Amino acid sequence: MPIHHRAHAQACIRTIAAAALAAASAGAFAANLGFLNNTPITYMKQRDLQLLNKAAQTALETKKDGEALEWNNEGAGNPVPVSGTVTPHEAFESDGLKCRKITLVANAKGQTQTWMPTACRQADGKWKLKKQ
Repeated sequence: MPIHHRAHAQACIRTIAAAALAAASAGAFAANLGFLNNTPITYMKQRDLQLLNKAAQTALETKKDGEALEWNNEGAGNPVPVSGTVTPHEAFESDGLKCRKITLVANAKGQTQTWMPTACRQADGKWKLKKQ
């Protein structure tokens, strides 16, 4: 086999090997997220998340520590009913902002998922999740 054909063949093999490695890595990554299958977040659409955000904003503004606000995705157009609670907890100050810990719960298809982030009130008055 002439040298330029051999170099081309080796380059093709390296490209195929790299593609196979990337595909295997993507598969492994997807497999690592398999624990999220059939959890409420996998059934939630953009409109559901907007409703959850609205409920969180309301709860953070109006509820006392430990007092839950119920929410659901009724009217969101999602065929999967999703519901849950938003419960604010202890208030504190961080970087000059009022912050509160919050527990978000979502229920869908018999599964429950819970998140416990921290939200801080921004200068515009809206609550935003604090990066952990």
